[in-house]
Amino acid sequence: MHISLISTAVSGLIALWLGIRCGRVRMKEKVMHGDGGNVLLLRRMRAQSNFTEYAPFALAMIIVLDLTGHDGWLLGLTALSFLIGRVLHPLGMDAEGEHWGRMIGTLLTMLTLIVLSGMALVAVYQQFG
Repeated sequence: MHISLISTAVSGLIALWLGIRCGRVRMKEKVMHGDGGNVLLLRRMRAQSNFTEYAPFALAMIIVLDLTGHDGWLLGLTALSFLIGRVLHPLGMDAEGEHWGRMIGTLLTMLTLIVLSGMALVAVYQQFG
């Protein structure tokens, strides 16, 4: 359960960090609702939304794999890759154009979802196949 606990704890901190990043721009630019036409705020809001779109799927698979005894080095490394990707992505979203952080963050997220899905399917096969 240590991989699940660490992953959910760090994800909670990332979610908080993303919210604070939005809040700082809101306070500075005095934007109470929506994005107020502020491009940086819009990017930060999208980065926060993007996190909330992907994190539940990854965390659910990490938790279930951990609960079913598939808590080895591959799960730990995959969870770590996901979390690193979820930090790099929003940092890259602040840039005007293409940024390596956004690209690597997106790639890590997609790869970890593929690996986690594969691990989950293998676990099902091992259990019921």
